[in-house]
Amino acid sequence: MKETLKDLTKNMWTVPNLLSFIRILLVPLFAVLFMKEQYVWSIIVLALSGLSDFFDGKIARKFNQVSALGKILDPVADKLTQITIAIVFYITFAGSSDKTVKAFSWIFLIFLIKEAVMVVGGAIMIATGLKPGAAELPGKIGTFAFYLIMISIMAFGPDIGICRNVFTYPAPVMIVLVCISAILTLVAFSSYVPGVWRQIQDKKKAKAEAAASGSSGGDSSEEK
Repeated sequence: MKETLKDLTKNMWTVPNLLSFIRILLVPLFAVLFMKEQYVWSIIVLALSGLSDFFDGKIARKFNQVSALGKILDPVADKLTQITIAIVFYITFAGSSDKTVKAFSWIFLIFLIKEAVMVVGGAIMIATGLKPGAAELPGKIGTFAFYLIMISIMAFGPDIGICRNVFTYPAPVMIVLVCISAILTLVAFSSYVPGVWRQIQDKKKAKAEAAASGSSGGDSSEEK
C-alpha cells in the first residue's frame, strides 16, 4: 500500500493531471446545467471535457508527463462523467411525455451500473496492490460511441434536443442508438476481465511461491 501511494505522488503536478482535475470539476457543473435545462451550455461543458480528455493524453505522451496518478485520474474523470450523464438522462427520460421513451429509460442504468462497478473495482484493486488495466481498443471504441450517441441525443433527442424543432429522433431510433452504445459498453467491460484475472492469479502464484520458499527455508534450518 505504501509503495502504491509513493507511486501515485511521484510526478503528480503535471499539466495532464491538472486537466484531469478540471474534467472532474466540470462533472457537477454539467449536471447542474443539464437539470436546469440549460442544454446548450451543458453540451459546451461536455465538449470542453472531451477536449481536455483528448489533450491530456497527447501532452502526457509528447512531453513525457505520464504518471501513476494520471493513469488513475484520467479513467476516474471518464467514469464520473459517464455516470453523471447516465443519471441525468435516466431521470429526464423516466419522466418523458413519450411512453416508449419512458418505458425504456431503464437502459441508461446499464451505463450507471457498469461505471459504478469499475470505479469501486478499481479502488479495491489499488487497495489490494493490483493495477487497474489501461483502456483497451474495445474500451476506447465504447467510450467514443457513448459520447457520440449521447451528444447526438442532446442535439436531436425527444424532450431535450436543442435542435428538436428542426429534427427529432423518433423514439425507436433513439432507443436503438442507446442499445448499440450499451452493447459496446458491456463488450468494453468484458475486455478488462482477463487482465484483472491474470493479475489475481499471478499474485496468488507469487504468494504460494513465497510461502513454499519460506517453508523450505525453515526445514533447512531445522536440519542444521
